[in-house]
This record gives sequence, structure tokens and C-alpha cells, in this order.
Amino acid sequence: MEINVPRILLVEDNPDDEMLTLRAFRKSNLKNELVTVRDGAEALDYLFGQGAYAGRDPKDVPHLVLLDLKLPKVDGLEVLQRIRQDDRTRLVPVVILTSSKEQEDLVRSYSLGANSYVRKPIDLNQFISAIQQLGLYWLVLNESPHD
Repeated sequence: MEINVPRILLVEDNPDDEMLTLRAFRKSNLKNELVTVRDGAEALDYLFGQGAYAGRDPKDVPHLVLLDLKLPKVDGLEVLQRIRQDDRTRLVPVVILTSSKEQEDLVRSYSLGANSYVRKPIDLNQFISAIQQLGLYWLVLNESPHD
């Protein structure tokens, strides 16, 4: 019998931030499958089973999306908007994980339906702590409509 491990979609174009996130997940002992895509267009293809992900079932949605805002091809705010407009993905928790300090990005993220907005700390220990807390809340404590 296959055990369904909640999947996380990490949308991150910065290789250093991706490595930090992966390291934080390992240090936090989060056993989730982590799928990484590197731009907004790839994120949309993954979520909706198009392009390089044409064989993927779009009804098999991740339990959590960690979404950077400053992305190539399609920016994070547009990805968030598309996630919220589609019935298959509109209930998936989306955590904005960004280095942006722009108040406008914060306000627009929440107005488009972000569940949380986290500024990436520069300090590794703070970042690991933030990832631990995100994992505990969104993957353990929070009740998902997709379970």
C-alpha cells in the first residue's frame, strides 16, 4: 500500500535560495516530497498538467505551494492569481516566500489570495526556523481540503 506523502511545490528561481530551502527541510526532518520549478511558466505547467508536465494529472494538486514573487517568464503574483482562478487549485495553501520588502507586494499578495507572506531571512538559522514553522503549521496542524 502506497502512503501518500503531502507534496510541496517550491517555485524558486534563485539556486542559492533553493538550496537553503532544501537544507532547511532536511534539518527540519520534513519528509515531504518537494517538487521544485524555476519560473512562473513552469509552475503553471506543473499545476495544470501542460507543456513539459502534460502527462501529470492536474487534479493531483500539491498540499502547499511556496511561491517566490520575482520570477522569470511569469511573475509570482500572476501565478498566484491563476492558482486562485482555477477550481482545481483555488483551495491550495500558497505561502509567498520572498525577499521583497515592497509593501505593495505584500498587499497585492493578500488581495490575490495568498495564505501567508514570509520574507526570507538572510540568517540561515532564522530561515530554518521559518521553514520548520511553515512545515508544522501547513503540513501537520492545518486541515487540508485535499486530504
